[in-house]
Amino acid sequence: MASEANPEHIRSLMMGYQKTAALRAAVDLHVFTAIGSGATNVAAIAERCQASQRGVRILCDFLVIEGLLEKETETYRCTADSTALLDERSPQYMGGMLQFLHAPRFWEAAIHLTETVRTGHTTLGDGIAGDEAEEWVAFARHMQPMAAGPSEFIAQLVTKEEKPKRILDIAAGHGLYGIAIAKLAPDAEVVAQDWPKVLAVAEENAAAAGVDKRHSLLPGSAFAVDFGTDFDLVLVTNFLHHFDEAACVGFLKKVRAAMVPGGRLVTLEFIPNEDRISPPRTAAFSLNMLLQTPAGDAYTESELFRMLNAAGFGAHAVVPVPKSPEKVIVSRVT
Repeated sequence: MASEANPEHIRSLMMGYQKTAALRAAVDLHVFTAIGSGATNVAAIAERCQASQRGVRILCDFLVIEGLLEKETETYRCTADSTALLDERSPQYMGGMLQFLHAPRFWEAAIHLTETVRTGHTTLGDGIAGDEAEEWVAFARHMQPMAAGPSEFIAQLVTKEEKPKRILDIAAGHGLYGIAIAKLAPDAEVVAQDWPKVLAVAEENAAAAGVDKRHSLLPGSAFAVDFGTDFDLVLVTNFLHHFDEAACVGFLKKVRAAMVPGGRLVTLEFIPNEDRISPPRTAAFSLNMLLQTPAGDAYTESELFRMLNAAGFGAHAVVPVPKSPEKVIVSRVT
């Protein structure tokens, strides 16, 4: 009997790198901005983007096939999504995220995934760690569109019933989480911890938000620097997944020691279901950690609770973040 297997899905996976490359090329060449600005045929787009007409035609047709452009006769136009998210004039522009997501070392790690699976260790050595890791500066500068919604949501969540006074924002990056809370809690002071080069971005954002007088910097490693004491709110956003469970517990004990009795810890993470395959986008984050960290993972709710409990936190409340694959866990010092 002839096989009824459909090879299309397998073929699509085999050629998936072309979709990624096409998006990167379109962003690098400012194709979506050019079309949105009125250059709608091949000749005009090529002139605006300083590219060949042959290359532009083939790239734009491919983007039509992938649903990022529309075409009528010889005229191209952006879709609603590419207008909002890939035209650089849009306040929702997210093309800059490619500067972090497509960092050369990440591409290199992906190429060597076979070796990583065999050994269980990233080919990046210690991963992207240390104050010289330019990837974290790129993260702080270019991943802000992904943090804008969650930061506002968390700020509303933690100020709804009680307003914090002293906030520690660990691995603050762009600083948006602490800054959003400071805007809703006018008496709150924020201490942002991260590597020096990264904190320069948070400092810029705090000044732009008008909270720089209440926003101080704590440069250094989150595992080594002295946090200080008397924090009633600590933010640990997208941090725990970089490390193994033992390292996380040790780190969380250090965090607890810096907090007041009854203080709140806010943890933001990609938290897959216990089956580790759902929801798909959240569960797939584990592969990022396999590629980029020595021992990190996307931890399940039960695993995170075990770590938090071991470090002296309890009364956990889990809240999904709207329009995001992440969840917030709000815990109390026990």
